[in-house]
Amino acid sequence: MTPKRKQKLFVVLGLVSLAAIAVGLTLYALRANINLFFSPIEIAAGDAPYERQIRAGGMVREGSVSRNPDSLDVEFTVTDYVEDLRVSYSGILPDLFREGQGVVVVGQLKQDGMFRADQVLARHDENYMPPEVADALEAAGYSPADFQTKAAKVAERVEARESGEGESQNQSQSQSQY
Repeated sequence: MTPKRKQKLFVVLGLVSLAAIAVGLTLYALRANINLFFSPIEIAAGDAPYERQIRAGGMVREGSVSRNPDSLDVEFTVTDYVEDLRVSYSGILPDLFREGQGVVVVGQLKQDGMFRADQVLARHDENYMPPEVADALEAAGYSPADFQTKAAKVAERVEARESGEGESQNQSQSQSQY
């Protein structure tokens, strides 16, 4: 082999090894930042990793929201109507967050089974179901359409209850003015 060919071979091998190192470091960095989606069914089955950033989604179970009056701490249950996932969050919830509505939470699953959310994302209307939630329901053998119907009924009950509370508050305020 001539010296010129040896030099070209070393240059090519050097470039290939540098490219391999760059690709390896990029994949390692991406692995640490990937947020995988898990449904409550998958979390209950033990498929979700503990102490790692993941996303979970479903519907907020009716009657499960409890707020701490002294802070911004909120606990609620996310359900796919098969399994439940208890979620704790500290912060201001989105305006569209309420019982019977779909949410996706981003955070970590703790060893005690509680999901500590860093971020809560609420859906924009009653007909929307996040694609991850719909796919997870179908993979578990359930129809997303059935859950949307059930969620719509729950939302109607919640709205009726809220409007009933609003009317009773308005009546009590008007009576207290006289």
